[in-house]
Amino acid sequence: MPRFFFDIREGARFVKGEEGLEFPNLDSAEREAAESAASIGRDLLPKGDAREVTVEVSNERRQRVLTVSVSMRLDRVHPYPARHGG
Repeated sequence: MPRFFFDIREGARFVKGEEGLEFPNLDSAEREAAESAASIGRDLLPKGDAREVTVEVSNERRQRVLTVSVSMRLDRVHPYPARHGG
């Protein structure tokens, strides 16, 4: 099975995937990258640690074959609306 490497960018932080994982095809690696990006984003983005998480997938020759990004945008309403009623 082909081996794919997953490098992760969280804002300014970069984590290089050293060992890689084996998947039967690129579609399977893509699903894993999407699930990983979503999971990392779910944990980090609401805390304000990063506004975007990117998973870069490379093949066995370390050539990038896929990039998955998850981002969050927060827009607060100013001034904060007053409560009406009770």
